[in-house]
Amino acid sequence: MNIIDHIRPIAGRLGDKAAIVSDDGVVTYTELMERMTANAPLPLPLLGESWDGDFTLHTTGTTGRPKAIVVPQSAVIANTENLLSAHPYAEDTVFILTGPNDHLGCWSKMFPVFFSGGTLVLTDGLRDIDAFYAAMDRVSGRLATFLVPAAIHTLMRFSGERLATYGDRMSFIETGAAPMSHADKEELCRLLPQTRLFMTYASTETGIIATYDYNDGECIPGCVGRALRHSAFAITPEGKVSCSGPTLCKGCDNGVFVTNDNGSVDAEGRLYILGREDDIINVGGYKVAPSEVEDAAMSFDGIADCICVAVPHPVMGQALKLLVQLAEGCEALDKRRIARHIASKIDRYKVPLMYEEVPDIARTPNGKLNRKFYR
Repeated sequence: MNIIDHIRPIAGRLGDKAAIVSDDGVVTYTELMERMTANAPLPLPLLGESWDGDFTLHTTGTTGRPKAIVVPQSAVIANTENLLSAHPYAEDTVFILTGPNDHLGCWSKMFPVFFSGGTLVLTDGLRDIDAFYAAMDRVSGRLATFLVPAAIHTLMRFSGERLATYGDRMSFIETGAAPMSHADKEELCRLLPQTRLFMTYASTETGIIATYDYNDGECIPGCVGRALRHSAFAITPEGKVSCSGPTLCKGCDNGVFVTNDNGSVDAEGRLYILGREDDIINVGGYKVAPSEVEDAAMSFDGIADCICVAVPHPVMGQALKLLVQLAEGCEALDKRRIARHIASKIDRYKVPLMYEEVPDIARTPNGKLNRKFYR
């Protein structure tokens, strides 16, 4: 079966129900099926020639060089079934698509929405926070969305109490593409205590591999959960995460894709991401994942954003430096208090020696910390 075959019975049953809501109007399920069958235009970033062929996505990964990734129909369906098996999609789901819509994190959510008979609401990203809330008000139902950690942080920072008013409607939020600070997880749980938060491990090359429900009562830092129904992961002898299964893109050697992520697996079969190999900082022989330092720093009241970078050191070779964007109302960078706070959270050798206030922190279009910018 292809994608059209999966959606056809849903469209036949739901007919006039809204499948897509955008500034261009409403596309019903009947219209959706007619346009899909005829390969007619839709207000969706499909980046492929048709609904019954392969799709082409573009990614820069960590290299900064754009590359085309071919995702076959079988991988789209396997990814969709992975998400449907783990996240509570239903006919009353109203999924707010925030973009960038050629990014797997958002692009892959269109299909489980249609497979479950929900409604997809298109937005122009989070450039206008008021427009994001207006999108959530356009259609009645149980809300859901995908937001990268930086977008969640921005929403809570500038409109936290407003976000809390949607607590009785927000079914779940999925996040991914970068680590989310533990402080932000705790704040989101405070604002939306009835909303489930999922951290998903995925990439354009691997597809949707694992997901972790941070409302499981443990809220384990660094955990991205167990392998989903069509996926498998393992740790190579070098400590890298390798992925296999029908969700992989075309061209993977022997059906396996070895990522650049360092990882580990616990006794319960849950995967932990320990940082990318090229992000690790060697401090006098000790290897430090900067994301762990940033996570500890973000729990300090007064830090709006930060990044941990390496700087030359005459004795250790490299030392850690924390660049800090202060929160509104915080007038001065208290280096000693921040250092003591970080030391209370992680090992002493991971505490930065230097601190600098900066007006903002560079991020990629996908919301990831732009580490290449600081190298």
